[in-house]
Amino acid sequence: MISRDKVSTDAGVVDRGGAAVVGRASTDAGRLPALSAPRFVGRDGELQALGSALGRTPAVVLLDGEAGIGKTRLLREFLASQAEQGRRALVGACPELRVPYTLGAVVDAVRDGVDNVVGLRLSGLGGALRPLFPEWADDLPPAPEPLEDATAARHRLFRAFAEVLGRLDVTVLALEDVHWADEATLEFLLFLVSRRPQPVSVVLTYRRDEVPPGSLLLRLLSRTPADAHLVRLTLDPLDVGETAAFVSSMLAGGHVSTEFAAFLHERTEGVPLAVEESVRLMHDRADLIRQDGGWARRRLDRIDVPPTIRDAMLERVGRVGPDTRTVLYAVSVVSGPADYTTLRAVSGLPEERFAAQAAEALGGGLLREGRPGQWSFRHSLACHAVYDAIPAEERRAMHLRAGRALERWPRPPVAQLARHFRLAGDAEAARRYTEQAADLCVQAGDVATSALLMHSLVTTFALPAEALVRLVTKIQFQALSGSDPHSQIIESLRSALGGQVLTSAQQALVRFQIGRVLMVAGEIEAGRGEILTAVPHLPPDSPEAARARILLALPLGNARPVTEHLRWLREAPPPARSMTSLDRLRLSVERAFALLMLGEEAGWEAARHFPEDVSDPREASIIAIGHTNVGEEATRWGRYDEARARLAKARALAERHQFLDYLDSIASSRAHLDWFTGAWPGLAERTARLLDDDGGVRLKDRCEAALVAGLMQAASGDLGTARERLRFAGRDDQQRIEAAAALARLSLREGDVDEALRLTDQPAEIAVGGGIWSRAVDFAPARIAALVAAGRLDRAADLVATFEGALGDREAPAPQASLVLCRAILAEAEGRFADAATLFAGAAAAWEALPRPYDAQLARERHALCLLADGREEDGLPVLSDVARALSELGALNDADRIARFLGTRGGDVPAPTRGRGRPGYGDRLSPRELEVARLLVEGLTNRQISDSLVVSVQTVASQVRSAMRKLHATSRTALAMRVVESGLVGEVRRPPPGDE
Repeated sequence: MISRDKVSTDAGVVDRGGAAVVGRASTDAGRLPALSAPRFVGRDGELQALGSALGRTPAVVLLDGEAGIGKTRLLREFLASQAEQGRRALVGACPELRVPYTLGAVVDAVRDGVDNVVGLRLSGLGGALRPLFPEWADDLPPAPEPLEDATAARHRLFRAFAEVLGRLDVTVLALEDVHWADEATLEFLLFLVSRRPQPVSVVLTYRRDEVPPGSLLLRLLSRTPADAHLVRLTLDPLDVGETAAFVSSMLAGGHVSTEFAAFLHERTEGVPLAVEESVRLMHDRADLIRQDGGWARRRLDRIDVPPTIRDAMLERVGRVGPDTRTVLYAVSVVSGPADYTTLRAVSGLPEERFAAQAAEALGGGLLREGRPGQWSFRHSLACHAVYDAIPAEERRAMHLRAGRALERWPRPPVAQLARHFRLAGDAEAARRYTEQAADLCVQAGDVATSALLMHSLVTTFALPAEALVRLVTKIQFQALSGSDPHSQIIESLRSALGGQVLTSAQQALVRFQIGRVLMVAGEIEAGRGEILTAVPHLPPDSPEAARARILLALPLGNARPVTEHLRWLREAPPPARSMTSLDRLRLSVERAFALLMLGEEAGWEAARHFPEDVSDPREASIIAIGHTNVGEEATRWGRYDEARARLAKARALAERHQFLDYLDSIASSRAHLDWFTGAWPGLAERTARLLDDDGGVRLKDRCEAALVAGLMQAASGDLGTARERLRFAGRDDQQRIEAAAALARLSLREGDVDEALRLTDQPAEIAVGGGIWSRAVDFAPARIAALVAAGRLDRAADLVATFEGALGDREAPAPQASLVLCRAILAEAEGRFADAATLFAGAAAAWEALPRPYDAQLARERHALCLLADGREEDGLPVLSDVARALSELGALNDADRIARFLGTRGGDVPAPTRGRGRPGYGDRLSPRELEVARLLVEGLTNRQISDSLVVSVQTVASQVRSAMRKLHATSRTALAMRVVESGLVGEVRRPPPGDE
């Protein structure tokens, strides 16, 4: 029914009842107008800024904005204007795929920009492009000689790309959605913007909130070269007026009422894509009606506009015919621009039906033609929405047709084939192409993507046991991101063991892999059990037979005598000549590690034979892990120069080969070393970064970081937090003994002898009773102190003798210093104060020589107290004053305060407080940075806003908020803000944003 309460005007139709009006009086009667593509609205300033930036010497433009905000439209409008002036650009996009393509966006951009590679007259560098452009193999220069250094090989590939860009006379390389870029692409971009002169201008679009933690993109965003011409642009939503102009341009310039524009703006928040999809949906459902010579909508209170782009797109798709929907499904399955022939094959429609319905999808604005003959959705959100709506069986069938269509290409794209066949459920084809794609990734130096490809394959399909074992063996777990890349692999292996008919040897090989992965995951005893079951049935000359015995030789998990572990190591057969060089290398590295863990000096000789120069990334991975493990053992032995050198080599290899996830293990080991050697400045922040990232850092590395953090907090006086950290550290087998020792020391300081004994009872069997002296360095003194505090001097003496017998005269400076300390503790307990003073002085000198300054000062404190007990006050008090001063300078304020209080009772020289070299200890008081964060919190800022204000990471802010909440006993951010105000630390409180609670 048409309302008569209207007045026609030349400008359009005014609805006095509150309806929204669009259109012109002159619009043809009786039918809805065809919608036009929206005009480019509200971006004049950004377009001018982009032109100004790229009009100068090569620039780096970072274009940030949420999904649908118009980054792609702005970029294309600008590049179109540049093309009219004869300036050439290459454009690529990073797809959101679970398994990324190595350098995928760059490869696509170059492939689209090159018609004839022969005409480029590339130098010999061009041969490095062969693995990424197999279709050009006949025209590229010969493949260059392999380089021993993988970094050099990767940089040669980057130089080849730079040469192509130069020969194409390109002025701009634009890559979209770089928050989804693979690491190799990001490394290439860093290479490109760091070259002088910079070869081309670079434009990158991204969504800041979707940049993964630890991504190289963060370095690109924050550490571009100082002389780079860097421009940052952030796109904001349209305002109401711009929304009205945007909608009007879709309706042939028809007038749009303020009410309608405001309504749409409120529902879409001014996001252009959301506005466009909503208008198209209203057009499709005939919510735009003809009234009195103009176009109007129903009353606003009767219209339900879907609030999200996804809902709008799905409702539009639901309104088209079945064949058109099938075309849209096909485009979403391909997940990127695709040609007519491929899309028709994927859809499964006959030629004439596909052509007609594809034209309808294009004409209705559901699809766009980017480059001639290349169709795609206008936005990735629309593509994802449609893909998720495809019925499961139809989706698998389309992926299968896509795989078969791509197989017919002259140079099949193996990474895409791996994806399509995996999602189609074709296990054999997926395995074949995944292995090929993984090998190509390794050739390009991208071990992380190779590992991800194989991980995805073995956790998706029930593969035959032989293929499954081979693939699991090849996976570099350290290259996989996430805190738990192991559980799904173990599940796949167990399924093969229980669901396939296998020979005893095949069962043993599968079971060995289950045990190995369990041990890598930290489930030591479960892993040992699986390997013990497998050992009798493993082929004698196989790598697995040797590796199984080496793994059983590692002194991990429950207590066993060192002789048992050494027996397993002696039983490990030497590498057979039939083994691959990779297997032989792995066995030699793992054997060296086992020897060092067992306290055998032969391990150092074995470690000296690690290859220095390796080009194969798989070999480099083994050596990097080997150096890290040897570095950890060098720390336990007290060979700190060796530890530092090994960790530096491991880091160099990890950075050279882009083993980015190895860096956390190396960082946690280096933090542990720095704790011992007194390199405390910045250490708290480094451990906090590892500890707070529970999604990306493995439990083992977080536990080691927690151990160091707990030790620092105990030294500074934050004992509650120290206990939390140390208990968490004890979850990892490698850290639990040292964590137990630290907790026992805290209990003894508080007089809780029974708790100290309980904490050290079980670890004593491993660290001392079993003869694994390398794990007794920090534990033995704590255990002996607990025993003497309980009056069990005989057991303490037995423990010292056992430790001494196991250690012998080995060149292990830290355990030898620990042994002297143990003797000193026992002498003091027996009342032999003069002897104890001498022994404590010897321990202090031994610790200082390493150096371990904190332990040296604590030993000097005990030396001074024994002097006092022996009646030599004039000698003891000055030593205590010196110790208090040294501890304060180091940052161990809790210990310095304890000694200062004692000196005050004895009339000694109390040193003035000094700021330590390490992080100051604040106990239960807020640190200056925590106060600053609290002040901004009270002002109502979110963590993101606080991080922007203080120029720190969001993770750092979150850590400081949690620390402040813990210290002030607050259970929420709001409670924290109230406590801070009530304490008078800052001014009035505003309630923090609810979403940040």
